[in-house]
Amino acid sequence: MRILLVILVTLVPLATHAENPRTLRVDYYHSGNVSDESFSLDRMVLEPLAFPGNLQQPIDKTLRGKYVFEVVDVGSSKVFWTRSFSSIYGEWETTGEARQMNRTFHESLRFPKPAENFEVILRKRDASNQFREVWRIELNPNDYLVHEESAAYRDAVVPIVNHGDSANKVDILLLGDGYTANEKDAFIAKARELVDTLFATAPFSHRREDFNVWALAPAATESGVSRPSTGVYRDSPLGASYDAFRSERYVLTNDNREWRRIASSVPYDFVEILTNSETYGGGGIYGLFSTAAANSQWADYLFMHEFAHHFAGLADEYYTSSVAYTAPSEIVEPYEPNVTALLDPKKLKWANFANTDTPLPTSWPKEEYESHSLAYQARRAAMRAENVSEDEMNHLFSDSQKIVDGMFSAAPYKDSIGAFEGAIYQASGYYRSEQNCIMFTRTTDFCRVCAAAIEEVIDAYTQLAAH
Repeated sequence: MRILLVILVTLVPLATHAENPRTLRVDYYHSGNVSDESFSLDRMVLEPLAFPGNLQQPIDKTLRGKYVFEVVDVGSSKVFWTRSFSSIYGEWETTGEARQMNRTFHESLRFPKPAENFEVILRKRDASNQFREVWRIELNPNDYLVHEESAAYRDAVVPIVNHGDSANKVDILLLGDGYTANEKDAFIAKARELVDTLFATAPFSHRREDFNVWALAPAATESGVSRPSTGVYRDSPLGASYDAFRSERYVLTNDNREWRRIASSVPYDFVEILTNSETYGGGGIYGLFSTAAANSQWADYLFMHEFAHHFAGLADEYYTSSVAYTAPSEIVEPYEPNVTALLDPKKLKWANFANTDTPLPTSWPKEEYESHSLAYQARRAAMRAENVSEDEMNHLFSDSQKIVDGMFSAAPYKDSIGAFEGAIYQASGYYRSEQNCIMFTRTTDFCRVCAAAIEEVIDAYTQLAAH
């Protein structure tokens, strides 16, 4: 009887949104290089569960990503679903490697299953950040070749937070990678710990009842995930690995087909992959997934920072760390909500938050910060090259953050909203709204602009459409 009750607790919440149509997924290949790209259909997949999204808000009004897709009914030409997103390909094409070779990435689009033939129209931002069509395909959702997935991992799903019908909640799936069957309890404990961190942080703290959170860790045959730069290779279920784009701290998986198959057992809107690893690292791509090293001393920060990329399309505000991306040839206004090029100070992107007497640009201890941070980054790189212990790295991270907190505490505009120069990997030309934020340093709070951007996404998944 006890076993039966446990199974029922796990299974019943997954079936509470049956009024929505099934989830249809279009899997495709995205190929190209720095100047050319192409798309080709892999397959359509009918996922086993009802679509978890908010059907009351079918049109994406936030447009936070590099791409946007539209689903159009062929008979009426009506656009009935749109979502903006970013992708691994979209990041890769800005790296030096994309100037030297072609690569192919597997990607997916998910939406409520249409009744009749439909078109998918994919648009991408151009150099001025305007959306331009790059792919169009007509599909039949009732084709007998549509692949039907089974909820193969349903019995392994653990509800962490359950506040009701997925159709009007934000559903987060925590996927564990590199956990053996004997480590499942450790994964669930870590998942609960990180969820507590999420809901202790504003604005999530006062929106907790708008969320469901699920946890699932397909059993790995060997503990841990790959870290190729140190000769560590693991054939983990989700394929998560350090060294994405040859950045030692960047953790991604390119195995989109497999993690989508596993995730389809759960009603999910957003996914964070927790890797069974200690080395500092993570990643986050808007509308795709985020990752975090679950056993790092900085797991709480990594979880929050990377999830904010994935969930709300927030840009990185730091600029002294090494990255694989090439600098833009021209400064244009970024589409992310938390950074600006300040091309016209009279039209500040977040003017409704700023005080009118705050100078633009806004002064902060920039030179002092850069002097410290560049020396810190050099030391960090040398320590990674020496493959020192993670404890030594953590001491370096902690000492650096204490120094930064100290210099920021005495700054005249430390509590102001303005335009602080230095953001999205560039020391000049781009600005963030506050001196500090989770998107800038390893602090514990989001700035007010980032918090507002997060709430806009929560609203889109939980509220009725405005008329």
